[in-house]
Amino acid sequence: MDTREKILTPAAAVETARSARANGTQVTVVMGYFDPLLAGHARRLAEIAEPGGVLLAVVMEPERPILPARARAELVAALAVVDYVLPAEPASQLEADRIFREEAADLRRTEELVARVRQRGA
Repeated sequence: MDTREKILTPAAAVETARSARANGTQVTVVMGYFDPLLAGHARRLAEIAEPGGVLLAVVMEPERPILPARARAELVAALAVVDYVLPAEPASQLEADRIFREEAADLRRTEELVARVRQRGA
């Protein structure tokens, strides 16, 4: 399967979430930067995912991105635990059972990575 097929337009994401909920499937939305995608992101997404549910990751735009939004969306879509990805769109219209805002945690992960890289280079 080409995991890029998991990347949805805003309209398709809304319809996918509605359809899943109408069928009794729990929809979880995770909003984050995933810039860059790190092992900590993969672990957190696995923690959040509900067995039998739909996990939709919304790739938000940080103030100063390292990677383009499309590249980040493709990386997140490649994770097996993620069912769908919505690039750089607000999740306000998505009907979800649970919404996780991970932007602050993502910024912390990126800052920790930069600090480790600088420390090794010193």
